[in-house]
Amino acid sequence: MAVSTVLERSRYRQLSDTARPSHTIAEKERGARMTNYDVLIIGAGLSGIGMACHLKMTVPGITFAIIERRRRMGGTWDFFKYPGLRSDSDMFTFSYSFRPWRSPKMLAEGAVILSYIEETAKQYAVERHVQYGVRMTEASWSSADQQWTVRGVAEKTGENVSVTCRFLIGCTGYYDYDAGYLPEFPGRDRFLGDFLHPQHWPEGLDYMNRRIVVIGSGATAVTLVPALAEKAAHVTMLQRSPSYIFNFPAEDKISGFLAKFLPKDPVYALARFRNMLLQRCIYSASRRWPKQTRRLLLAGVRRQLGPDFDPTHFAPNYNPWDERLCAVPDADLFKAIRSERASIVTDTIDTLDENGIVLKSGAHLDADIIIAATGLNLQMLGGITLNVEGRMVNLNQIVMYKGVLADGLPNAGVIFGYTNAPWTMRSDLSSTYLVRLMSHMREQGFTTVTPRAPEGSQGVSNIMDTMQSGYVQRGNAVLPRQGLYAPWRVTNNYNADKSALLSEPIEDDALVFERAPATERTEALLV
Repeated sequence: MAVSTVLERSRYRQLSDTARPSHTIAEKERGARMTNYDVLIIGAGLSGIGMACHLKMTVPGITFAIIERRRRMGGTWDFFKYPGLRSDSDMFTFSYSFRPWRSPKMLAEGAVILSYIEETAKQYAVERHVQYGVRMTEASWSSADQQWTVRGVAEKTGENVSVTCRFLIGCTGYYDYDAGYLPEFPGRDRFLGDFLHPQHWPEGLDYMNRRIVVIGSGATAVTLVPALAEKAAHVTMLQRSPSYIFNFPAEDKISGFLAKFLPKDPVYALARFRNMLLQRCIYSASRRWPKQTRRLLLAGVRRQLGPDFDPTHFAPNYNPWDERLCAVPDADLFKAIRSERASIVTDTIDTLDENGIVLKSGAHLDADIIIAATGLNLQMLGGITLNVEGRMVNLNQIVMYKGVLADGLPNAGVIFGYTNAPWTMRSDLSSTYLVRLMSHMREQGFTTVTPRAPEGSQGVSNIMDTMQSGYVQRGNAVLPRQGLYAPWRVTNNYNADKSALLSEPIEDDALVFERAPATERTEALLV
């Protein structure tokens, strides 16, 4: 469906024709299509659909569109296809606050989460606003026009697409969809079997009764191993260094039982509150008492695998929550190891040969399939380049205001979730803040808002600096900076963020609000 079709079908008003920039000759020659919205959302994944729902619920009469590069909404949950794909956070806290999870299932499969996103979009009537198959490449701000011009390409036809908006919101997550991180493996060209990365799982891959080596120890690896072990001859998880892994119940049996006799809404609301509190307590305990938390996590592994299992395979050389903890539902990974359908090897790779992997220790891992679960490449805003009045803006060089607005960028928001808690908890708060901000601008007649960080407020670390994961270290060159103090510093604390984003006054010294000249005020943002 074309962007123009989305606009024509929208039941909301457009901004007046006088507010729209005219086509330039160059744009006409390139076949560009111009349309204008109050708000443009980039990305139709969990964050983008959530942001759109908040707009529909809170800001009546607003025009908006969602631009999605893929052919279907869902983001991560439509893109990844590998076996066992599931959430690594419990669904009570991973779900939207405005559409609570009403099932006792704690960790849901990818297909279930995708259905949840699609059903939410349908329930709140935002699916009609999504434009699929468009890769946006550039966003330019014009103070004279008081708007963003966002340009891209319809990937199927090659047609140029240009959209203008008063407010631009990036909901693209933080990783590169085009390619996952794949280090060089000596001898890879010699290997005669299948070699792949989970980010590009081949449709119809037959792994029945085949020997598989999964390289990696993060969330993707611990998800893949038990799922593959159900059919494979044997699965080996080869890790250079371990991760903390803990057992997690697949279902909340208490809430499931109570929901048979009590209204579901309060039962599952209580489960959400309880799990949010538990997550915060576990994270806080990990930071305050890392040695004690480490002992508890390793004791949990011993309970699952017995005292004879080598504990070094589950004993990282870092403290808990320096990297994300890996949850395994109903001990599925431990069960696969106990059944001897799966095993863990901690070693480094010397080279690949025709039949598998030669390790530095001299051991050989036979393999018909090698899966490099080696992580992600990070990318902000889906690779869109930004410029303000012709000046290029690098997000890596600026700090974020309350984790939502970028220093020096007018009328632009970025939805970024938590790294130490479910992504959606933070994205929900950020979306709510943005509609608060837009409503305030509407009420006061403001046309632009621009964060301005004081000189000397910027630190040297990035906004994910609490994590030491490899993908975070590799992504340091693209991630926005961390400020030295509030509101430029990311707290990673839900209660603190809830207060900052939902309770504190919208106007403060860090935000510069402007009104258009009197003759243009009828075209103010969201009026």
